[in-house]
Amino acid sequence: MIEVKDIIKSYDGLRVLDEASLTINDGEFLSIVGPSGAGKTTLLQIIGSLETPDSGKVIYDGTDIVKMKEAQLAAFRNRNMGFVFQFHQLLPEFSMAENVAMPAMIGGMGRKEAMERAAELLDGLGLGGRLTHRPNQLSGGERQRAAVARALINDPKVILADEPSGSLDSHNREELYRLFFDLRSTTGKTFIIVTHDESLACNSDRVIHMADGRIIDDIHSI
Repeated sequence: MIEVKDIIKSYDGLRVLDEASLTINDGEFLSIVGPSGAGKTTLLQIIGSLETPDSGKVIYDGTDIVKMKEAQLAAFRNRNMGFVFQFHQLLPEFSMAENVAMPAMIGGMGRKEAMERAAELLDGLGLGGRLTHRPNQLSGGERQRAAVARALINDPKVILADEPSGSLDSHNREELYRLFFDLRSTTGKTFIIVTHDESLACNSDRVIHMADGRIIDDIHSI
């Protein structure tokens, strides 16, 4: 369980999160929606420990990660969180398999084992024939599936995604959503996704609506 309590965050005197609080249950598929500038991405980054709040708590299974020192937090993030970004963030100089394996190697796994694990994940996502391809040799949908494999490589408890379909066409967007829901069903992982896409949000377990740095609505699917 993740508990977000009274998060405040400001940049250059502008408050972008104003006492945001929510609880996210294990295995939940949660979408965060709202207009641009509502604070969605900042909230996601704080939940994912990529940003530090000015005040408040982010508690994973009883542990407040805000209080962790950077090295401890980096190790916690590597073990427990997987990230999928809008523009995939694959490193162009590495093959797809190397990109996917990298978080595992950073976490201490040997290269051989990490590459085998990456190949297994990519094969399961229909990319077994693309292991040695560089990102610029892949389609947009293939790059984003590779980003999903990278997020899964350390078997994290939580997948966090920021507008993951924003750069995809309608076909690849639907494929990505199907993949997310299939993964949630088969792995039981928690998904927290910032999105403008109502078709994704309406199929989520819960939808958090934000405006002006506040959570203004919390809707559970029936």
